[in-house]
Amino acid sequence: MDKYHTVVITGATSGLGQLVAIDLAKKGANLVLTARNKEKANSTKKMLQELNPKAKIDFFYGDLSLLKDVKRVGEEIKTKYPKIDVLINNAGLHAFEQRITSEGFPEMIAVNYLAPWLLTNILKESLINSESARIVNVASEASRNHGELRLPEDLLDTSSFTARGSSVIYGKTKLLDIMFTYELARKLTGTNVTVNSLNPGFNVTGIGRELWFSSILEKILKILHIGDPRKGADIILSLATSSEYNKITGGYFNVGTGKEITPVYPGNDKDMQNKLWNDTMMMLNERGYIE
Repeated sequence: MDKYHTVVITGATSGLGQLVAIDLAKKGANLVLTARNKEKANSTKKMLQELNPKAKIDFFYGDLSLLKDVKRVGEEIKTKYPKIDVLINNAGLHAFEQRITSEGFPEMIAVNYLAPWLLTNILKESLINSESARIVNVASEASRNHGELRLPEDLLDTSSFTARGSSVIYGKTKLLDIMFTYELARKLTGTNVTVNSLNPGFNVTGIGRELWFSSILEKILKILHIGDPRKGADIILSLATSSEYNKITGGYFNVGTGKEITPVYPGNDKDMQNKLWNDTMMMLNERGYIE
């Protein structure tokens, strides 16, 4: 990747996002990163600049669980960067209890689905302005455990759930990301922008960080060579930069092999993908997040 390429990454202060940022910083990309915690952002920026003193690192601050912050951050990035080459929607959350945001949204739906939907919508013009742009959405095979999808009810379902039941909600948010990817790919037909989603495999850095024993679990998994976040980062990087995926759009790809996966129903149902898009757009429009 040439040094003039501008790459936007959400969730780059830890986990997969940070690994991707490290690789791209070494290659000289112009990194535009989002963060909620300024201390983590400063630590990440220092680390990246030590790896490549010439690296350009630009942080924008906001809480991705709040759509007002997503909108503000998106507009700030759009204003400063009228041309964006890659958008990596990586930030994600697996909460083990229901939390409702101050805007009234279920937190996992807000962070994992509504935030990337809104940010992508805001940055669409900047991506189209690039000679060849890519959007990469981090989904998951956890989507296969999504229960029953009800639209538009699930987008605003604030029902409580147990730690065990949280897996169904998390899986549902990742199913929404896959469906969003397919529909967006169709809507971007005729532009120079491609959009794909991926399964990064199991990574305790993202999925299990709210577990009290997550640090212990991470060490055990490393010893057993299970859930290697490096593999998850590699498939993100491939979709974002590799010539192998030139002009490929509207796909869902697997960690390790890089091969396309057929998602669980209704992930590949065009009517449901379109309904999800329209329901999301209508809901965000009614609440003033888009026009």
